[in-house]
Amino acid sequence: MLMSDIIANMIEEMLQENKGSLELKRNDLAGRIGCVPSQINYVITSRFTPEKGYVIESRRGGGGYVKITKVQMTRDQYLMHFLHAIGDKLDARSGYAFVLSLSDKGAITKREENIILSVLKCSINDFHRADMMKQIVLALLKKEV
Repeated sequence: MLMSDIIANMIEEMLQENKGSLELKRNDLAGRIGCVPSQINYVITSRFTPEKGYVIESRRGGGGYVKITKVQMTRDQYLMHFLHAIGDKLDARSGYAFVLSLSDKGAITKREENIILSVLKCSINDFHRADMMKQIVLALLKKEV
């Protein structure tokens, strides 16, 4: 198992034990695991991202810490979070991460996931991709009549 997987698993377990919110000191966790603090930073910035439903707060310095909170949202809240996170441009890789996260959280069905991923495969620029994704999310948010 890779060191980054070990770190991520440990943080996930700690989040579950602490009901979705956790304050940790990078140096302390690095010491417990046997790695350098920069590896902790890498895992946090790559695996505990807003696209994946996490809020990260950080304070640097001697008493510094990282606070990781797993956001619990309704389907519509999660879709709105995604809509606002898209921004003016969206690269395909970020789009895939968003869509897979939406699917994992149950905010979209497997069929919707497949349709959206098909759109992401189109050869378009990041600005058009962002516009299309926003329109898709808005369509998903519309209430059925």
